[in-house]
Amino acid sequence: MSVWAIVPVKPLKQAKSRLASVLSLYERETLSTRFLAHTLEVLGQVRDIHRTLVVSRDSAALGLARKWHAYTVTESGSPELNAALTRATNVAVSFGAHAVLVMPTDLPLLHPADVEKLLAASTQPECMTIAPDRLEAGTNALFVRPPTLVPYSFGPGSFARHVALANERGACVEIWHSPSFALDVDLPADLRMYQTLRQGERQAEH
Repeated sequence: MSVWAIVPVKPLKQAKSRLASVLSLYERETLSTRFLAHTLEVLGQVRDIHRTLVVSRDSAALGLARKWHAYTVTESGSPELNAALTRATNVAVSFGAHAVLVMPTDLPLLHPADVEKLLAASTQPECMTIAPDRLEAGTNALFVRPPTLVPYSFGPGSFARHVALANERGACVEIWHSPSFALDVDLPADLRMYQTLRQGERQAEH
């Protein structure tokens, strides 16, 4: 089975706008770039992922993706995440993808083993595995087999919508709860939690 990971990336200079109260523009851009590199590194180590595809309108993000040997799709038209993901999915299908994993770039606790476990949770031919955020409101990872099983509905409250869409189609639904998928750094509280965890890791190393 050919599994493609699809990574949507906002323009790096515009990303993480909700952290503007605690980080400067340069700091937000640096953080977003680091998170993107981390995501691509993790996905590159997952044995079951055949290819990673990055969709963005940001030339810097696309250039970084190519350095990690990812395919790229340039987003055009009005910025709209679900439309961009649909276009990227169609590209993956045209190259023979049997399943797709939609991954955001702001999951700094993610490790290759976490992704492998999520992929393994899907056992039926028509199945969606979804990892919610820590509030169980948003979607922090979405594995869909076949790729066009459900339409994308990312945005506020997307977790419940994605589950409902899969149920409407009679598809298997696996809900994947994992600390590494739950923490997406989007708000100042998320950033503080991430920084506390990193500080604890550094202290443990010493």
